[in-house]
Amino acid sequence: MKVLVTGGCGFIGSNFVRRLFEARGERVSVVNLDKLTYAANPANLADVAGRPNYRFLQGDIVDPDVVRVAMDGCDAVVNFAAETHVDRSLLGDASFIETDVRGVFVLLEEARRQGVRRFIQISTDEVYGSIAEGSFHEESPLHPRNPYAASKAGGDRLAYSYFASYRLPVVITRASNNYGPYQYPEKLIPLFVTNAIDGQPLPLYGDGRNVRDWLYVKDHAAAIDFLLDAGEPGETYNIAGGNEAENIDITRRVLELLGRPESLIRFVDDRPGHDRRYSLDAGKLARLGFRSRTPFEEGLEETVRWYREREDWWRPVKERDAAYREFYRTQYGDRLATSSATAKPPG
Repeated sequence: MKVLVTGGCGFIGSNFVRRLFEARGERVSVVNLDKLTYAANPANLADVAGRPNYRFLQGDIVDPDVVRVAMDGCDAVVNFAAETHVDRSLLGDASFIETDVRGVFVLLEEARRQGVRRFIQISTDEVYGSIAEGSFHEESPLHPRNPYAASKAGGDRLAYSYFASYRLPVVITRASNNYGPYQYPEKLIPLFVTNAIDGQPLPLYGDGRNVRDWLYVKDHAAAIDFLLDAGEPGETYNIAGGNEAENIDITRRVLELLGRPESLIRFVDDRPGHDRRYSLDAGKLARLGFRSRTPFEEGLEETVRWYREREDWWRPVKERDAAYREFYRTQYGDRLATSSATAKPPG
């Protein structure tokens, strides 16, 4: 099998490329097309870069000529390429629409032209919006509540339309919050782990009681690998970790693992449209034969250990990347200046 992986130098994409080689060895060849935006890092795949069945191309999925070259002769396409951070989408970044919708269109058109045998569109649980009780299943209505979620919903439904209209063998996956090695330090767990290592404040939105289901990235990669063979064209599959927790509890556990005080927690003004709870029913995928296997405590301990041991990976980003530092100042500077310096939620 020859697989085009878009966004393969990113967090989930790089873990998936590594999974393909671990599970399929010489029976798979991988073309990795990545624009190398701020959150992508070729070093994420330094251990596979020399393989004869691996090829890296730098390019943008919105460029039809680049996509045509990258997809040539591929049996399958797995599209991780996306702008993914809610906070950045709230700052009005138009690249979310460009990549998450138009980029998907360019990929689908080329996949249709070349007749690929499998197209997996990586979506997100955030397309469903917030749920107070119970869990979303694949037929639940979509109700995205922030620009990032809306852009992913657009790509998600566009991909399905190519199955319905042209019978392109599209499979859509919607996963819960990923965590694990190689995650850019803007998301909750890597941001809080690296801040805590340096004794810096941990800016926790609102009262910290927003609930997320946490999926270890290696389980996510394994699920997508499974669906390359077992997924039914035209179907959507939720991928969940089965590890729901409030953000405040995750924060406290990170501090406990690092031996840092809870006084580092700062309750800051909430972000607009902050969904209260996400929860996925992954029974459909389980009935097909796949379940996530990593207990959250085990995965979190491994993740914290990885960031402690790999300061060479994240410290250059946080200390020398001007774009990261500007984002952090814009997003958290004023919030931290007026934050509640207490380990208990305000009110």
